[in-house]
Amino acid sequence: SSSNARREKRMVKAKRALKTFVVGVGTNLTLTMGIILLFGSGKRYNARPKPPWLPLLWFVHLASLSSSFFMGLASWLVWAEGGFGPRSDALPLYLAGTSLGVVWDPLVLVMGADWVGLAFCLVHLGTLVACKRVFGKVNPLAGEAVRPCVVWVGFLTIFTFSLAIS
Repeated sequence: SSSNARREKRMVKAKRALKTFVVGVGTNLTLTMGIILLFGSGKRYNARPKPPWLPLLWFVHLASLSSSFFMGLASWLVWAEGGFGPRSDALPLYLAGTSLGVVWDPLVLVMGADWVGLAFCLVHLGTLVACKRVFGKVNPLAGEAVRPCVVWVGFLTIFTFSLAIS
């Protein structure tokens, strides 16, 4: 009957949506987890003098993973609305934000390049603000999903500045 056909069609769409969601969010999480596992030991970070208010390394990594989740969710919401089209700035901003997000850990925690890390944080923060604006035009919820990422990178910028001057 036609109701069974509609139900099956909805199930196929739901399964496809779930698969794309897992890929969208999973890609970001996998990339961030890979960077943490490769570069996140923080031997240099743990050994250096730093202000007492700076967070523990496990919290930095957990917050980075959370930020990656929200960025993946936002990108999936934009993709679902067709917002990564050729005339949109959404895809280049998303790729730039994701790329900038993975360089902080090796730069600051492994190499100790705090000032370079600070420059990357500032560019990353600007990219995420632009991403929030562009994503929000495509899907308001996607723009809001980027908000925790902006907050985290804002904190990370202050955090990196504190490391650089200590």
